[in-house]
Amino acid sequence: MTTANPFAKRSTLEYELPPFALITDEHYLPAFYEGCTQQLVEVQEILNTPGDATFENTIVALEKSGQMLKRVLRVFFNKSSSDTSDSLDAIEEELAPKLAAHQDAIQLNPVLFNRIKSLYENRESSGLNTEDAWLLERYYKDLVHSGAHLSESERERLKQLNEELSKLSTQFAKNVLTDTNDLAVLVESIEELDGLSENEIATAAAAAKERGHEGKWLIAMVNFSGNPLLSSLTNRSLRKKIMQESLVKANRKNESDNKPILLKLVQLRAERAKLFGNNTHAEHVIAVQTAEHPDNVNAMLRKIAPAAVRNAKVEAEDLKKSAGADIESWDWGFYTEQVRLEKYNIDTSKMRPYFELESVLEKGIFFAANKLFGISFKERPDLITYHPEARAFDVFNEDGSKLGLFIGDFYTRDSKRGGAWMNSLVNQNFLFNQLPVVVNNLNIAKPPAGKPTLLTFDQITTLFHEFGHTLHGLLSQVKYPRVSGTSVQRDFVEFPSQVNEMWILWPEVVENYARHFETGEKLPQEWIDNLNAASTFNEGHATTSYLAAAILDLAWHSLTVEEAAKVSDVEAFETQAIKDYGLDFSPVPTRYRSTYFSHIFAGGYSAGYYGYIWSEVLDADTVDWFKENGGLQRKNGEHFRNTLLGRGGSIDSMQMFRNFRGRDSKIEPLLKRRGLL
Repeated sequence: MTTANPFAKRSTLEYELPPFALITDEHYLPAFYEGCTQQLVEVQEILNTPGDATFENTIVALEKSGQMLKRVLRVFFNKSSSDTSDSLDAIEEELAPKLAAHQDAIQLNPVLFNRIKSLYENRESSGLNTEDAWLLERYYKDLVHSGAHLSESERERLKQLNEELSKLSTQFAKNVLTDTNDLAVLVESIEELDGLSENEIATAAAAAKERGHEGKWLIAMVNFSGNPLLSSLTNRSLRKKIMQESLVKANRKNESDNKPILLKLVQLRAERAKLFGNNTHAEHVIAVQTAEHPDNVNAMLRKIAPAAVRNAKVEAEDLKKSAGADIESWDWGFYTEQVRLEKYNIDTSKMRPYFELESVLEKGIFFAANKLFGISFKERPDLITYHPEARAFDVFNEDGSKLGLFIGDFYTRDSKRGGAWMNSLVNQNFLFNQLPVVVNNLNIAKPPAGKPTLLTFDQITTLFHEFGHTLHGLLSQVKYPRVSGTSVQRDFVEFPSQVNEMWILWPEVVENYARHFETGEKLPQEWIDNLNAASTFNEGHATTSYLAAAILDLAWHSLTVEEAAKVSDVEAFETQAIKDYGLDFSPVPTRYRSTYFSHIFAGGYSAGYYGYIWSEVLDADTVDWFKENGGLQRKNGEHFRNTLLGRGGSIDSMQMFRNFRGRDSKIEPLLKRRGLL
């Protein structure tokens, strides 16, 4: 580590954008180790502070500690998820267990815990304001949740578990990416691609050429079960092959087989939960979420599951009539489009020319954000980001002052993990006077040079959704980095992003962005009306597929130590768990099977995938509020911003919702939206 390392000091670029032009792979590990050393010294200085612990000399000092480490980690994990390489994979394998050990050295320090505990126990007489009091509570409860209160021998075992779990999660993610790339389907003749658009065929040809198969076509796998192209391909055998390959990701007897890894993860998580005095990992995780206990989650999901499956079976009968035969999972998307056309006169393939990426982004997403919050965007091609395809945009307040920087990285590539997500390179906070730098990653197939990027309706939904997370990060107005932006409880974090989806078909918004890329013609109003009329169409399938994944997550993480040790057959466990919930319906596979369920085995959603529908209860109720109050208006945006989005995680999540809505949430709007009443 030298002073020439780009991570050695705060960036002097606009918004403190990391100096990507200078950063190379060789900079990460030296900066990581130096960052760890610096933070441990800073924490020791806190412990050596004479006199009693105070909020300023302990909590604020902790907020200020580890700045170099945080800089390098934000950049590294952003890069490794969106543009990895063998070199970065090797760095992550070394870094992950060391990071777990470093975090444990701080979080499990008994002297530090006692300082914070004394502050927490005397909080009522400390005169702290609301935000400071909440930050103190978060620090104390996070340390307890991390095991700081355990005995010395228990803490030592916990450190071992955390280190091993970090290694396993890193390997799990690597295996998913490797096998997802390996399972791409190579197509020999263009006739097999009947049903795809000219643009989709050209994209498949470009993907094949990139892998050295010029004159052929490559259909890449996606991170979830199935593939968007299944709704268009007329070749049933090709559809079947794509679906079957999709369902075996990281579940083949090769080096990328994740079955032994996930079994070990489940066992070690159960053991760790027992250390904390909990029966299961799910109990431990959900205790600090808004749901509070797995029983509350299961109670809600069991209300929804029977209606979801019932609706899916009714939908299957409709598809069977159209197909003239029983429906398999690889048929569902294709015949759904046929029935959608028959029932609602909706042909989604004909809509794609109206959904061009640049128009959706600038005249849809940015337009809605401007109308609601008064913010505006200007592209900055002069700013160097972590990849040539990652585009930067200035974000301005209504008065012209800078709000932050948005980076959009929309296209898929072999070096990018699947799915879509938001993360931050700089967290908004007043402590260091930093503006937010927020990144959105998607996985849209890149068309050949000179061709437009035409989106599906599902991709538009994803774009609006992820930008909802971006708004949560950009509009944050908090003092401390620890509670900035999306730093809220896991089962609350999806709520603002889901709310942002409501503007997709809002008349003023859709009229502005949904224009034919060649003629400029508006998307016909009849088509928009039909889309609205079909809002609950296929929701049985969507809800059943999602719920199967959510309960699969809960099933794995509701095992005790003894139960986890007895599970040896991953597929049998998976099948039984879904069957026990009444969600076993073969034409509708779970959205994620266990071996490629990166959300829960390589991400932060273990025992938390239920959070999407848990948050949707709040989302549906909030959408009703917007509609009742006039929709896309600045006064509504300001209320949402001031009471909720701008508060980050600086107060209790559910109290934020009550401050916004004026009452607790109701489940009926969700049931109505999904056609489950």
